[in-house]
Amino acid sequence: MTQTTTTLSGQECWGLLRRHELGRLAFHLAGEVHITPVNYAVDGETILFRTAEGNKLLGVVMDSDVAFEIDGIGAQEAWSVVVRGSARVLEGQEAYRAESIPLRPWVGSDKHTVVEISADEVTGRRFALDKPWEHIGRG
Repeated sequence: MTQTTTTLSGQECWGLLRRHELGRLAFHLAGEVHITPVNYAVDGETILFRTAEGNKLLGVVMDSDVAFEIDGIGAQEAWSVVVRGSARVLEGQEAYRAESIPLRPWVGSDKHTVVEISADEVTGRRFALDKPWEHIGRG
């Protein structure tokens, strides 16, 4: 079987982003690239997440250039969506946007700071899987 890769449209990418709630944020801090899981929600065509003080918040304040990724895998296919853009802390009234969408911390720590990722580029691919090792020994 030949692997088939399909490019997802922007609409398909945003649809997947809306249906899921866990992704990975890549950000710069102290000359290094960091990646961390975050639960998120989509608001329009932006991504919102909550955070507390720490490396993630410091990273996006010091350098707004970020990437965000989600993916999934099934028996026959896998997919991936990558968002490249800029992050900013929502202040004052803007932060209340997060109250009208399903965005709550998954862990018990207080995460009052709301960060918005504005997309400069959204790309996605879907892959038909061919896993020959799953068929070895099956006669």
